Amino acid sequence: MAAYDGVFDGLGLRDWCDEGKEDAPMSMAQLLAQSGGGDAAAETNGLPFPSLDVLHEACGRIGQTRDLTAGIEQGFLSIRSELKFVLDPITQPLSWMLDGTLWVFQSAPWWVMIPVLLLITWFVSRSKSVTTFVALVLLFFGFIDHYEVAMQTLAIVFVCTGLSVLLGVPIGIGMSKSDTAQRTIVPILDLLQTLPTFVYLIPLIFLFSVTESKLYGIAIILYAIVPVIRLTDLGIRLVDKDVIEAANAFGLTAWQKLSRVELPLALPNIMAGVNQTIMMSLAMVVIASLVSAPGLGVLVLRGIRNLELGVGIVAGLGIVLLAVILDRVSKAALARVDTARKEH
Repeated sequence: MAAYDGVFDGLGLRDWCDEGKEDAPMSMAQLLAQSGGGDAAAETNGLPFPSLDVLHEACGRIGQTRDLTAGIEQGFLSIRSELKFVLDPITQPLSWMLDGTLWVFQSAPWWVMIPVLLLITWFVSRSKSVTTFVALVLLFFGFIDHYEVAMQTLAIVFVCTGLSVLLGVPIGIGMSKSDTAQRTIVPILDLLQTLPTFVYLIPLIFLFSVTESKLYGIAIILYAIVPVIRLTDLGIRLVDKDVIEAANAFGLTAWQKLSRVELPLALPNIMAGVNQTIMMSLAMVVIASLVSAPGLGVLVLRGIRNLELGVGIVAGLGIVLLAVILDRVSKAALARVDTARKEH
């Protein structure tokens, strides 16, 4: 006798329940009990929790947990064609950008690419120590024959971080201007920030081919875009109200107020968000190697799969060094922004 038979009998639902009970598949608990030679109900002490499987034993019309997961899968597959039809043309430029940037970073000779990267570093940071450190790290990659895979990882981070900032800053501005928008978007950001990284890949694998760059590009952007949105919203909301009132008194339009007052004052927070977005992009690049993302993550995956300790450790060290140089450059840029703002 199932644990909750009396409940359904007392509610007068026995006939309704028995209509679907015949030939119903066994629950996982029943299968385990059968393989163990015992009764599923006898393995629990006292009254079991009224889960779907337990209630199904008493009432066959109640679905099992497997029905719930199968329903979610079937629901997604039923709209897969429509989603793919809509998302394919929208996301195709992402594949072109990733493939093009990867081609540039891989085809350019090292004696061209390294000076260009150092010039960009100097332009952004204006720091001799940071530029020197970046040079040493890039030369180290070349010395250990990891230059090409490091450039692949760097190319993906550049594209995904750039798009995250390009999309995230306007969203953050919109959130800062509307409490309704903030209340709507914050739960979505909470979901994106707490969802396990591997889960990002599951629906994308069903939508796109693993040979398409946009598969891992979308996953990286969704994972990395959250900090720049949050900190843009926070930075604009923290702008002193007296400054806003003064801008209104001078008759500035909404665009002038945003571009000349709010964004410059919020820039340190926005740059901090960009720094976090860069770090999260780099972290997700490693996970995305499971779905054909090139770079250092492939070597980490190879080290795990083939138990090649040295390969995995060296590639992991390379990822750490990339994270350090990106962090140092972005923080130097933030310090430069702070200094310029204080001078004005």
